[in-house]
Amino acid sequence: MMRLITITGLLLLAGFAEAKGLPEIRLPDGFRIEVAIDGVPDARSMALGDQGTLFIGTRRSGRVYAVTDRDGDGRFDPPRVLLHGLRMPNGIAYRDGALYVAENHRIVRYDRIEQQLDQPPEAVVLARLPSETHHGWRYLAFGPGDRLYVAIGAPCNSCSEPGYGTIIRMRADGSERQVMAEGVRNSVGFDWQPDSGVLWFSDNGRDWLGDDLPADELNRAPEPGLHFGYPYCHAGDLPDPEYGAQRACSEFTPPALKLGAHVAALGVRFYSGEQFPADYRGQLFIAEHGSWNRTVPDGYRIGLARIEGDRVIDYSLFAEGWLSADGVSGRPVDLLVMPDGALLVSDDHAGVVYRITYTP
Repeated sequence: MMRLITITGLLLLAGFAEAKGLPEIRLPDGFRIEVAIDGVPDARSMALGDQGTLFIGTRRSGRVYAVTDRDGDGRFDPPRVLLHGLRMPNGIAYRDGALYVAENHRIVRYDRIEQQLDQPPEAVVLARLPSETHHGWRYLAFGPGDRLYVAIGAPCNSCSEPGYGTIIRMRADGSERQVMAEGVRNSVGFDWQPDSGVLWFSDNGRDWLGDDLPADELNRAPEPGLHFGYPYCHAGDLPDPEYGAQRACSEFTPPALKLGAHVAALGVRFYSGEQFPADYRGQLFIAEHGSWNRTVPDGYRIGLARIEGDRVIDYSLFAEGWLSADGVSGRPVDLLVMPDGALLVSDDHAGVVYRITYTP
């Protein structure tokens, strides 16, 4: 069963005005959602430091935020602008005391960042990236073997450009670049399956083939070098009207799961905590950011993909309500499992971060 959680009252506790008009979010029984952090315009990717600092990247504002709990009361303090004047710093990751930031055109590292929040250190440039801004907001994360992964989106709706439409990986110092996956139009979220260490990632389908085609994708890459079809084939079985004659769909790796067309699947996260019921552990949450050009909007929710081994056996709604007859009140972007097992969700439309918890 799903139950209604009225967010408005929780926002009032956080200092928000009732005029914000936020919706009722539907969640399974036992789950509760609240605003953990407000005042973060354009909140996108999240990363957690060793000392509990939450770092939040943005796409349009050029800022990276830092949020702490200095008094140890279990609630986040007001966010601070840590870095500004950057170019699309959507992708962020944390490793060994350093904050890694993927701007549009480069990856940089800020050492000992949690000891220098009031005066961030100089950036160390690790890698140069293409500077095209179309799909130029990068997603960044560390995977197995301490390799740093970054998505290089296609600089267009549909085109064949060498070096784009890939997920690449490298050492933490930026050396030894390797293509992990190609034929990936625009991935803004990936994670690794806890038991197998296999990479799973979202991919946004192309536009202008109608309201219902092609499907967004959840993909699985058990080894480097697989091709997932773009721009020749979409969602495993739909030849592109311009490029489809050049290569057959049968040549490519099909998606592990077809999602709705234009739902803009972004953040994906395997649940690694222990707070949620046991049947959620090791399962994959997907943030559907929501359509921008579909006649009837779709997405604006969080889904749950239940996985057995290498197969998705079920996909169901977990949290919805940001899209209603009154319009759009929120757009989920990234997901992060906290040490206590709570699930954080960033929202670049409302400029907040939600916390989802479970109580039997």
